[in-house]
Amino acid sequence: METLQYNTKRTQLIIPEYGRHVQLMINQIMETRDRDERNKMAKAVIGIMGNMNPHLRDVPDFQHKLWDQLFIMSNFELDVDCPFEKPQKEVLTQKPDRLAYPQRNPKYRFYGNNIKSMINVAVNWEEGELKNALVFNIANHMKKCFLNWNKDTVQDEVILNHLLELSDNKLKVSDDDLPLTDTSEFLKIRSKNGNGSKNNYKQRNKRNGGRKRY
Repeated sequence: METLQYNTKRTQLIIPEYGRHVQLMINQIMETRDRDERNKMAKAVIGIMGNMNPHLRDVPDFQHKLWDQLFIMSNFELDVDCPFEKPQKEVLTQKPDRLAYPQRNPKYRFYGNNIKSMINVAVNWEEGELKNALVFNIANHMKKCFLNWNKDTVQDEVILNHLLELSDNKLKVSDDDLPLTDTSEFLKIRSKNGNGSKNNYKQRNKRNGGRKRY
C-alpha cells in the first residue's frame, strides 16, 4: 500500500486551477527527449486545458492564452513548437511602475481630491463666462460637500475663503453669480434621496416593524 501524500509535502502548483494531473503531464513532456513526441503531447495537453475551460472558447486569443499558460506551468523550460510567440519570463515577472497617488493629507478632506483637481483645471482656463460658470459650480459643489460633513449649515463666506485658499488666491466667484445655492435646497435634495438622518431612522424603524434592537 502506498503511503498517503499530503499537498503540504508536494511541490507547489504554478497554476492551481488546472490541478496536479495537468502539471504532471507537463512535467512528463519536459522529460521526453523526442521533439516530435513532445509536440504531440503538448497539443494533447492544450486540448485538455481547453476542455477544462469551455466557457472561454469564444474569448479572443483563447488558444494563445492556453499556450502561454502551458509555458508558464513549465517554468518557461518547455521546448516545443508553438503557433504563437513564446512568452518571456522577464516580461511577465516585471513589476509595473508605481502609480502616482493623490495628496494623502489634504487640508479639507471633506471636499475630496476631485475638487482640488477641478480647481487646478479652472485656474488655467481663460477669463470669461465659461470660467465664471465653472468656478461657481465648483463653489456650489464645495458647499454641498461641506454640508455632507457638517449637516447644519454653512455660510457662503466660508466656502469662498476655502476656494481662495485652495486655488492660491487665483479663483473667486463673480459677484454677479452670488449668492451660492441656498443651504435649504441642498438639505431638501439630501432628504429626498433618503440621506437625512431622521428619514433613515424612520425607514429603518418601518422595516423593523417598530421592534427594538438590543
